[in-house]
Amino acid sequence: MSTLLQTQKAQRSLTEQIVRIFRRPSNAYRSSSLFFLCLALTTSCAKSTPPGGGTGSDRLVIGTTAKFRTLDPADSYEVFSGNLLYNLGDRLYDYEKGSGKLTPKLATALPKVSADGLVYTIPLRKGVKFHDGTPFDAKAMAFSLNRFMANGGNPSGLLSDPVKSVTATGESELTITLKKPFAGFPNLLAFSGLVPVSPKVYKKGVGQFLPNQFVGTGPYKLVKVSGDSIRLEVNDRYWDAKPTNKGVNIQIFSSPANLFNAFRTGSIDIAFQSLDPDQIQALENDAKKGDWQAISSPSNFITFLVLNIKDEALSKVKVRQALAAMVNRDVLNDRVFRGQAESLYTLVPTIFTGISQPVFKAEQQKLGRDRIRSLLKESGYTPGKPLKLNLWYRSNLTSDGVAAATIKAMVGQGYSDVVQLDVSSVDSATAYKNLDKGTYPMFMLDWAGDYYDPDTYLQPFLACEKGSIKTGCQKGQSQSWGSFFYSDRANKLIDQQRQARDPKQRLKPLKELQTIVAKEVPYIPLWQKKDYVFAQKGINGIQLQPSQQFPFWMLSKP
Repeated sequence: MSTLLQTQKAQRSLTEQIVRIFRRPSNAYRSSSLFFLCLALTTSCAKSTPPGGGTGSDRLVIGTTAKFRTLDPADSYEVFSGNLLYNLGDRLYDYEKGSGKLTPKLATALPKVSADGLVYTIPLRKGVKFHDGTPFDAKAMAFSLNRFMANGGNPSGLLSDPVKSVTATGESELTITLKKPFAGFPNLLAFSGLVPVSPKVYKKGVGQFLPNQFVGTGPYKLVKVSGDSIRLEVNDRYWDAKPTNKGVNIQIFSSPANLFNAFRTGSIDIAFQSLDPDQIQALENDAKKGDWQAISSPSNFITFLVLNIKDEALSKVKVRQALAAMVNRDVLNDRVFRGQAESLYTLVPTIFTGISQPVFKAEQQKLGRDRIRSLLKESGYTPGKPLKLNLWYRSNLTSDGVAAATIKAMVGQGYSDVVQLDVSSVDSATAYKNLDKGTYPMFMLDWAGDYYDPDTYLQPFLACEKGSIKTGCQKGQSQSWGSFFYSDRANKLIDQQRQARDPKQRLKPLKELQTIVAKEVPYIPLWQKKDYVFAQKGINGIQLQPSQQFPFWMLSKP
């Protein structure tokens, strides 16, 4: 989800703030015995495939287990629908393929920003038409962005929080005024949901959504949506380079096992989101033999522990530091994901080269077993009076359960006499209702940024509108997660990096914010997932974006 909420009001309810997270696809662990049983059945029942693999059709068939909820950009907040919008619509800005460099799309140049950093003037492309033939212009773009904010959908705060107004100041000129400076704002404009939609089809107003249709300006048109399939046709009137394929069929499978079997038997051309670790490992091994292609890339999806500093034990920073030092991330990666993730030592994923700092590794290297025990003893915990804690995870995510059990085992191996860590689970819906109430001392959660900027991995976790060191965060982002962390310094650094338009000036506060997290430990980063795409032989043009988007229009087949 999501994912991502970089600029939402601190007081937004928890459900609105992290609804996307819950809907993000997650790999689930399955036992090897069940996997190899499925593998045996797949092999014995495999049907013949066309030469070179694939479906034999001139259209691409992509398989996924991701669920479909809505394609209305004003309400869409899930990875899967975001990928569909990315291919069906255009944004003002996009990223150069394979990099994080922002480039104009419907805009013709990067924004002209006023001296005070509040007013963004954007020149727009001419000659673009919507799928229904309606001309695209500044009024249509302003309508779409204002609708995004006004309709009250899940992602509305992304834009309504930082933006004061959006107006068409010319036929091909858009002016956006911010409430306060925000250096990452151009990156926000590349968010998949900030696409123009036809003013003739869509309405502005709270709850006025069209979940099962899309009329935009992108390289594909949506022609069919059903419970388990989606059909995209090439937009023959597309203003930019047209897709290198004849269209895309998307098949939604009920389980990773069904997706795995369909790909192995050649029923689909591409498998994308989400397979189990054992299945990924098997497909990677066969790809090395030349059976098909395997493409992987670091994603923007992170998993971490939330530590509730209002808890009696976790209110002590030395306890939080000791717990962080006990976690062996490489072991977690190996046992839970078969090496298909990256150990994460900061909240900012490694896709942000030069900004992501492995601050937890540096802190962990300072603390050997004896020092960890000393920290606990200094906090009042000894073999006669052990620290008692409960680690919670979402019961519907099997991989989180395996990870929680692994962390418990890590603690038990070296510190069972001074730490008693229990593991409990609760369904996602219940968890999300209670996190901001301080119900859980420790909780395992995940997050994916909505756009390609490090701010989205710091501001949503650390910002606090109202609070103090004594009371913790009473109103703000960290309260929503159930951490309740408050730092006046962190708040100032967040504003400082948001106001610094020079990337070099942003770097210092971004790094210091990561250091604060490592020293104060309101969160413990665990791992960063990898994205995987498996394609039959002969499929060309596969490229995963650092922003977690998958461009279909570059794909081709023999």
